[in-house]
Amino acid sequence: MVEGPMFLPPETGIGLKPAHYRDVLEPQSGVPVPAWVEVHPQNYFVDGGPPHRWLTAVAERLPLSFHSVGLSIGTAEGLDEDELEQLAALCLRYDPASVSDHLSWSGNSADRYPDLLPLAYTRATLDHVATQIGRVQDRLGRSILIENPSRYLAFAHDDMDEVEFLHALCAKSGCGLLFDINNVEVSCTNLQSDPFAYIDAIDPALVGEIHLAGHATEWHAGRPLLIDDHGSNVTALTWKLFDRFVARASARPVLIEWDTNIPDFAVLMAEAGRASEIMAHAGALQVA
Repeated sequence: MVEGPMFLPPETGIGLKPAHYRDVLEPQSGVPVPAWVEVHPQNYFVDGGPPHRWLTAVAERLPLSFHSVGLSIGTAEGLDEDELEQLAALCLRYDPASVSDHLSWSGNSADRYPDLLPLAYTRATLDHVATQIGRVQDRLGRSILIENPSRYLAFAHDDMDEVEFLHALCAKSGCGLLFDINNVEVSCTNLQSDPFAYIDAIDPALVGEIHLAGHATEWHAGRPLLIDDHGSNVTALTWKLFDRFVARASARPVLIEWDTNIPDFAVLMAEAGRASEIMAHAGALQVA
């Protein structure tokens, strides 16, 4: 039986890296700490040792979110069973408030790749991915969140657009959305579509978590190609898109996601503070 998510607080968290364990556990005077933290569970697929000592200490203080990068839900042969079993064991150990993965595939029955690769938005894909999400949810005994991807190409024979696919996937599988607003900027820029229209089309009732991050920009034949590297500050456009979404949707659990070129803790918390201010302003407008 699949239960509903425990829910993270509708406040701002950070992606927790080893460089910031002590900042979270031994905060300095006047320096804020996040309301919750998110980790990639694959980094803790070991029986013990320092990673678990640190994570156990953090989990005693703050809600945890597990953001998986390894299930490969879109793989044609089905998801990675070993990966699922390890994720299930870690969930049993820590009972995270939220579990998520990606609308993507990362290999086949023989190989795994260090990339989150795009899927065609067809009825057949919808059925397949919904079935795999159902298997994950049944094994974990909880509903999960699925993240909208960063895309660098579109398929010629899609049956629906991305927002339609995401809505249909939630309805068919019972999952929710991890809404990555940086990915909206990346995909819409690369595919030359309107990011504001995308934001306005998403049903807020499906969104259990929001990600904010930065990206890199390459130029090819006079056109930008955005690369989702999570290695810099949130961009001005992503902030605008976030402001627009929460003005309609109200506060949500929001993550500052920074996976490369890891900055000082103060930089992360400054970004988190800006997200909190935007949500507080949106809440004040809704009350008024």
